[in-house]
Amino acid sequence: MASTGQPVRVGILTISDRAAQGIYADESGALLRQQVAERLGWTVAHYRVVPDEVEAIQQTLRAWCDEEGLDLILTTGGTGLGPRDLTPEATRPLLEREAPGIAEALRFYGLQRTPFAMLSRGVAGLRGRTLIINLPGSPRAVQEAMEVLAPVLPHALAMARGESGPAAAHTLRA
Repeated sequence: MASTGQPVRVGILTISDRAAQGIYADESGALLRQQVAERLGWTVAHYRVVPDEVEAIQQTLRAWCDEEGLDLILTTGGTGLGPRDLTPEATRPLLEREAPGIAEALRFYGLQRTPFAMLSRGVAGLRGRTLIINLPGSPRAVQEAMEVLAPVLPHALAMARGESGPAAAHTLRA
């Protein structure tokens, strides 16, 4: 939260059948947790790995937005063209207001590094005052996404809270 001086609370949700089954470690979620804490100085209040299933994704997003009141949820995984990549389909119906510029900026930045970035279908937007952003599942894509997001997230979260002006972004603290 912003002007109250309360810490920004973040949820990291990894969507991956194989990571949920323990077949491999969740490197992207671990990197996101590190980036949020070190780069932004914010609290990772919740972290979870779920399979590529719409209901599991939506259940977590609803709980973290509606019950926990998190400020930001970053998802990783399930944004490609694979048959089980359903993160955008799970996220979009829950959003009250989309923020297409965020997803466009992520794809644009990624396209400057690899043509495969155009295959990402992630979405972003608000549910209540919680900003939800879908990120691809690779650690490299997560790293690049945080390069794009870190400078604008404080201001975006301040705006989501109804605070205005450039100074509002500086009220968000660890």
